[in-house]
Amino acid sequence: MVKIGYRTVKTAIGVFVSIFLAQWLGLTFPTAAGILTILSIQITRKRSLKNAYARFLACLLGLVFGFLFFKLFGYHPWSLLLLTLCFVPFLVKCRVQEGFVSAFVIVLHLYTVKTFTLAFLVNEVSIMGIGIGTGLLMNLYMPNIERDLQTYQQKIEENFRTIMKELAVYLKNHESMWDGKEMLETSDLINQAKSLAIRNVENHLLRNTDRYYHYFQMREEQFKLLERVVPLISTLSYSVPQGEKIADFLEHLSENIHPGNTAHIFLDQLRKITEEIKKTELPKTREEFEIRATLFDFLREMERYLLIKHKFRP
Repeated sequence: MVKIGYRTVKTAIGVFVSIFLAQWLGLTFPTAAGILTILSIQITRKRSLKNAYARFLACLLGLVFGFLFFKLFGYHPWSLLLLTLCFVPFLVKCRVQEGFVSAFVIVLHLYTVKTFTLAFLVNEVSIMGIGIGTGLLMNLYMPNIERDLQTYQQKIEENFRTIMKELAVYLKNHESMWDGKEMLETSDLINQAKSLAIRNVENHLLRNTDRYYHYFQMREEQFKLLERVVPLISTLSYSVPQGEKIADFLEHLSENIHPGNTAHIFLDQLRKITEEIKKTELPKTREEFEIRATLFDFLREMERYLLIKHKFRP
């Protein structure tokens, strides 16, 4: 069964309302109101407001350009050519180029009636107001995407837990059946989640920031560190007692990955582990020395990982 999206429903209702109003008021070119409504439906409220401003201004400029060019050069196809060549750069200069299609609809109305009168001007401004206004009205409704953001948050945290546990398994057993799919998934999940969080910001007219966006940005920074430590751990040739101690720490950390901020607890634990390892007997072979050095590198990266979370304010 084909699912009908909320934007499709909003567009359909908006087209009906705008054309109905235009016909009820006896306006000429009532279907143009429907076209303007379709062009005005956006995915966020802030984009809708910006789009409405650009289209309305572009339409007014279109009326001015149409009046001047048709007055000077007459109502001919080549007049439209000259108008377009001059009009588009002007819209770009005014930073309202997204309103070109809407404006050209108005220009073509003038080209069709071949006369610029007060009645025509009132008709076109009314068409613009109904079409763009209805689009704005339809965009007042936006679905709540908090649940989707929470789902992304939970999935990313679940992947972080898996990665931590698999690192612990490798440190203890020096082998793992893990296929690493969570590493591939997480990067895509974070990018998708950040895009959705930006939409959430743009759906709130008085909000310029979003706690979910900052959360996913924090996880992105942490994930970049995980991408570095996974190959680092895979270079270890065999298990050592110090590695098992770090593995226990990772298991404990994996059980406490959540939106809250308890990083300070694990930073203290990590520093104690680091001090304990420093006090152990020095390596006796080159291989042991290299493993010990890799573990210290890993601990430094994990400290950075925890500091990123420690600075985060949910």
